[in-house]
Amino acid sequence: MRLLTFSTREDPRPRAGLRRGDEVLDLSKPMREILKDLPRVGTGKSLPIESITYHPAVPDADKFLCVGKNYRSHLEELKANDLIRETPQEPTAFVKLNSCLSGHEARVKRPDGITQLDYEPELVFVIGKHALGVKRSEAFQYVAGVTILNDLTDRAAQKREVASGSRFWTGKNIPGFGPLGPEIVTMDEIADPYDLWMSCAVNGEQRMRVNTSDQIWQLPDILEHFTRYIPFEPGDLFSTGAPGGVAVGKKNADALFLKPGDVVECSIEGIATLRTHIV
Repeated sequence: MRLLTFSTREDPRPRAGLRRGDEVLDLSKPMREILKDLPRVGTGKSLPIESITYHPAVPDADKFLCVGKNYRSHLEELKANDLIRETPQEPTAFVKLNSCLSGHEARVKRPDGITQLDYEPELVFVIGKHALGVKRSEAFQYVAGVTILNDLTDRAAQKREVASGSRFWTGKNIPGFGPLGPEIVTMDEIADPYDLWMSCAVNGEQRMRVNTSDQIWQLPDILEHFTRYIPFEPGDLFSTGAPGGVAVGKKNADALFLKPGDVVECSIEGIATLRTHIV
């Protein structure tokens, strides 16, 4: 099942849809309400997919946690560029704000003064039911599906924040810096979430390709850790970290940082691609 949040020129309110091929079934409810009732989604009017505008797959999560330092390959990049102080001994995360999210095919402005804009394709798990005190062995019972985040990052701001000890990550929460989508792919379409290839291409040139098996903390570890005391609800999100291969980790980083005119494609290969236009 492919679920998305969209609007149309005739009806600008964001609401959930069910994509079937080149058509979208208008479910006329917010995504979080749809996720509460899965696998039932209801019925509605069919629209041609070319008539819709994509919004973030879940635009209004109550909690959106991004697990950091979670790919072995990326951890080495961070160490080499003074973007990490110590290797975590348990899952760590920062908050992604809803105000920074954008949808598939979004035109994301690179603000004046930011010259080290980096890409980070990330596998995101979407929670499907109330989760508190979850055991590792039961973790996937609480997951509705997966989507993609391009965790766009101002590396200069990130370096300043690491040096100061900040955990807020201003450089990751600038408006537009959270392309999310294009849709939620339910777990029945995912054979093994830890044998997926995450890739990123800029202007058609592949920049990275890493398998999710490279993750240090998998979803059962993450969900058990963060639900010890904090309840999570349908529509809450866990992004599971960037793979190795980001621009800042390469010798020619200055040439690879994103510039106006760049088109970034973040993919779960064979499943979905999230496209973003830098302006």
